[in-house]
Amino acid sequence: TDNETNAEALFGTANASPFVKDGFHEYVVHGKTGAVNLERFGTKTAVHYTMRLQPGESATLRLRLFSMDEAPRPVFGKSFDAMFAKRVDEADAFYAGFAKPGMSAEERAIQRQGYAGLLWSKQFYHYSVNDWLEGDPEVAAPPDERLQGRNRDWRHLFNRDVISVPDKWEYPWYAAWDLAFHMIPFARVDGQFARDQLILLLREWYMHPNGQLPAYEFNFGDVNPPVHAWACWRVYKLTGRRGQRDRLFLARAFQKLLLNFTWWVNRKDPQGNNLFSGGFLGLDNIGAFDRSKPLPGGGSMEQADGTAWMAFYCSTMLAMALELAEEDPAYDGVASKSFEHFVAITDAMNSLGGTGLWDESDGFYYDQLSIGGSIVPMKVRSLVGLIPLLAVEILQDATLRRLPGFTKRMNWFLEHRRDLAQHIAYFEGRERRPGMHLLAIPSRERLVRVLRYVLDESEFLSPFGIRSLSKAHAEAPFRVAIGGADYSVGYLPGESDSGLFGGNSNWRGPVWLPINFLLLEALEKYHHFYGDSLKVEYPTGSGHAVNLGEVARAIGNRLVDLFRADASGRRPSHGSQACFARDPHWKDLVLFHEYFNGDTGEGLGASHQTGWTALVVKVLEDLKK
Repeated sequence: TDNETNAEALFGTANASPFVKDGFHEYVVHGKTGAVNLERFGTKTAVHYTMRLQPGESATLRLRLFSMDEAPRPVFGKSFDAMFAKRVDEADAFYAGFAKPGMSAEERAIQRQGYAGLLWSKQFYHYSVNDWLEGDPEVAAPPDERLQGRNRDWRHLFNRDVISVPDKWEYPWYAAWDLAFHMIPFARVDGQFARDQLILLLREWYMHPNGQLPAYEFNFGDVNPPVHAWACWRVYKLTGRRGQRDRLFLARAFQKLLLNFTWWVNRKDPQGNNLFSGGFLGLDNIGAFDRSKPLPGGGSMEQADGTAWMAFYCSTMLAMALELAEEDPAYDGVASKSFEHFVAITDAMNSLGGTGLWDESDGFYYDQLSIGGSIVPMKVRSLVGLIPLLAVEILQDATLRRLPGFTKRMNWFLEHRRDLAQHIAYFEGRERRPGMHLLAIPSRERLVRVLRYVLDESEFLSPFGIRSLSKAHAEAPFRVAIGGADYSVGYLPGESDSGLFGGNSNWRGPVWLPINFLLLEALEKYHHFYGDSLKVEYPTGSGHAVNLGEVARAIGNRLVDLFRADASGRRPSHGSQACFARDPHWKDLVLFHEYFNGDTGEGLGASHQTGWTALVVKVLEDLKK
């Protein structure tokens, strides 16, 4: 058949060709032999075999695609089998090269399937927004409402690339913050592809002229957490040893990230007080109402996660600028800007209006709704209050000595703006490792208080990682009445019963790999600074004190346990499906779901979202260090 749209079915106009792209469907499903070109000519082809198999019986089909003028002789036979065997050996050798010492056969299988899923989820993606809005001149014009619909402000966007997508079955389009997480495990199997993908989304035919990154096909203007800078920085370090890293990649990314950072500052800090409101920020259904829409009673929201994400952005840009400044002093001024902005955001987070977004009585960070001159703390213990822990960076004295200009300005700022700098952990000098300074939103005391919730099995700590919402809200849902309407948030370990973002799209209890991964990295940084001087109960109430590095490893093991098979062959992520535990054809197959039940670990959402869930492979490898 031909690769042509069925204009007659869609628009009621004549088809340019009698053989259109749904011809295979019509032929196979409805038996319409005239739907395909019986002369076997066209721009699309399909192979159709019909067989009847008895229970337990199997059949093998051998197919080989080749050009007629390069036909192999023979097409099948020993050479065919030898080629297959060679490709199997090559694949085995490829994946064996990534195995870490001490990995069990089970763990190597998880690692291999995680990487294979990443490589499988690359897809050619072609979308020209201007062409979509204007329509194809060869067929009927699109309806007028399309010009007022989604993506109408993204006419510059022209995508025609191979891109890492979330799930080729259910989400066969790119999502900017998903892709950022994809590139962390991708950095090991194909570092060049990882760098190229991150640069791609920063190119002028992707990034909006105002600096915003495109979110995803169904609404490029949505606001996702700003994790792209973090991904660029991590991929830079993961794809080369110090002194051999791709500084050109880092510089190219940094220049464009400055545009995106400026967009965030100009668009998402409406009051100019360094407290940010970015909308729902990817955390679907985590709040009492949709934060990306007009808020109840005409109020405005100051978001703990939105503000913390910007501090996280600042600290990452600071780290990148300091790295680039070691060879090009032009960057140390931007480093100073990033440092001072981080301090200002941290001060606002902790002290604006008294205690900022920190609730001293609870020992937790919350969103605040401003309505009718009153402040209403949205006391939902969720990931919103854990994001502030992620904004952490360590400054080394050795780095500061190599950059005297930056160090001089930083010290001046710290000395003369103590009103702003009083809350950053830079000043903490007791019980820390020498030669280091910590930049973080929470003080040591506040960090410990938040971690009491994080490591409490009746709150955030699941047998399989950190839940997105505290389990305490199962018995005590958060409720608030605004403008005569009641709103509530209750813990649900699996699928949401709220339709805010489509029902099954939710962060009201399940375990999600991306935020867990960022939290593990943050805990490792805190441990690098505090060492054994800071120990916490793990789990909370157990009386068992461990350092934060040990906490990170323990949570990492819980995440990997989602995919490890127990003595009966059951993997928690497979839930109660017996075939995955017993059937020899199924039991060694690992699915990397979108998210996981916060109590049982059962996989939920898209069942092949290996992209960001492949982060578990990096967690597994780190456990073997």
